[in-house]
Amino acid sequence: MTGLVPYLKFDGRAREALTFYRDVFGGEIEIHTYADLGNEQGLPDGVAHGILTGPVALFASDVAGDEASFDTAGLMFALLGTADPATLEAWFAALAEGGTVSDPLQERPWGAHDGQATDRFGVPWLIGYED
Repeated sequence: MTGLVPYLKFDGRAREALTFYRDVFGGEIEIHTYADLGNEQGLPDGVAHGILTGPVALFASDVAGDEASFDTAGLMFALLGTADPATLEAWFAALAEGGTVSDPLQERPWGAHDGQATDRFGVPWLIGYED
């Protein structure tokens, strides 16, 4: 993989999140449990390392031991111009489902389109495009 890839550490919801993101963005997921890796720090069926590859790439795992799960204060994932407008609008709608929209995806006075939503896992997204 090249470039920056987010690595999200969930409190027991990594498999659910990876499946959700695969359904939103497409691509393939690969999941390795703590048991698969012979790691006794986490729950045997917990995700020790998960990978989403495709139009959007990310890593995820379930926390183990006294690890803290991710905190998104002051953080936002931006997908600006990363796909065609119809795809970005579909991603925005899917991410917003079960989450919250803080700024609807709309045309701005300068001609670009963007919006902000936080998905059901607490991950904030900025999605937009220019005509």
